[in-house]
Amino acid sequence: MTAPPRRRWLPWRRDPDQAHTDTLAIGRRIAADLREGLAGPRVSAVARGVRRILRADAVALADLAGTVSWAGAPHPDASGLVDEVLRTESRAGRSGLSALPLHVRDELAGVLVVAGSKATVSASAIREVAAWITEALERGRLEASALAAAQAELRALRAEISPHFIYNALTVIASFVRSDPTRARELMLDFAAYTRYSLARHGEYTTVADEFRAIEAYLALQRAVLGERLRVQVRVAPEVLAVAIPYLVLQPLVENAVRHGIEPRTDNGLVLVRGEADATECVISVEDDGPGVDPEVIAAVLAGRGDPNAVGLANVDRRLRTVYGPYYGLVVETAPEAGTRVLVRVPRFQPGVVAT
Repeated sequence: MTAPPRRRWLPWRRDPDQAHTDTLAIGRRIAADLREGLAGPRVSAVARGVRRILRADAVALADLAGTVSWAGAPHPDASGLVDEVLRTESRAGRSGLSALPLHVRDELAGVLVVAGSKATVSASAIREVAAWITEALERGRLEASALAAAQAELRALRAEISPHFIYNALTVIASFVRSDPTRARELMLDFAAYTRYSLARHGEYTTVADEFRAIEAYLALQRAVLGERLRVQVRVAPEVLAVAIPYLVLQPLVENAVRHGIEPRTDNGLVLVRGEADATECVISVEDDGPGVDPEVIAAVLAGRGDPNAVGLANVDRRLRTVYGPYYGLVVETAPEAGTRVLVRVPRFQPGVVAT
C-alpha cells in the first residue's frame, strides 16, 4: 500500500492566532527600531521584520542619502529604482520589484523596496506596511522633538539664576569682607558651589546627595541675604543619599519655595526639605509656610498653560514622568494662605537611571 504524501506546513497554513501574534510582535519591534530613523543602526532589523510580514523575496529600506539596507538578496535594479523615487517622490516599479516613497508629514523620509511576484506580495499589503513605517518614523520624530524640547528647557532651567539673587548674594558677601572675612569666604565658596552645579555641564542623572549639596549652598546664601526672615530645616535619611535622580529636579523646587513662599513676606517664614525611604521608593518633600496659591493656577502651570517664563515646575514634572512613568509626576498641595508642599516620589532603583 502506498503511503499518503507527506503534508507540507507552509507559513500561511500556521494557526491564525499565532500568525497574528507574530505579526503584532514584529510590528512592535519595527516601531522601536525606527526611533532613530532610516539612518539609524537598526534599519537592517526593520527590513528583516518587513520581509517576514510580507513574505517577500527581499526587502530594502533607503534613507535620503540613498544608503540601502537589505534583507534578502539585493535586486540588481533596486539602486536605479531608489534614485528614481528619491528624485520624483512617486512610486516606481519593475517586474517583480516595487519601490514606494515614505513621507512623514508630507516630507520625503526614504524609500521602501519590495522584491517578489504579485502572486506572493500584494500591492495593498505593501501600501499598508509603508503606512506602518511612516507612522513609526513620525512617532520617532515626535519623541526626538519632545526630548529636544525637554533638553532645551533644562538648559533654560540651568540658566534661570535670578540676577536679583546674584546681586544680593554678592552684595552680602562683600559686606562681610572686612567685618568677617571667614564668613565672606564661606559664602563665596557656597556661591561657587551653587553656580558650578547649576551652570556646569552634567550627565542626565545625579544623586540625591549631590542635589542636596547644591540646595544647601543655595539656602546658605539665601539665609545670608534674607537674614531672620528665612528659617530652614533640611532632613535627609542616609539611605536615600545614593539614589540616582534626574539632574536638577529638587533644586528648582527649593528655589520656588524661597522665591514664592518666603521673599514676598515681611515676617519670618520656614522652608522644610525632607528626604526619606518608603519601602522601594525615595520620597522627597519641599514645603513652605508662605501665602500659597490657587490649585487651578498650579494645574495650569503643570499642564503647560501657565506663565511661559515659569519653566521650573512644569519641566521637573515632565522629566519625572518621562523617566519613571505617569505615576511619578509632581504632587503639589497648596491653597491660598495655606502654604505649599511639593512631593517627589521616585523608585530607589530604576533600570537605566545611573548617576554619572
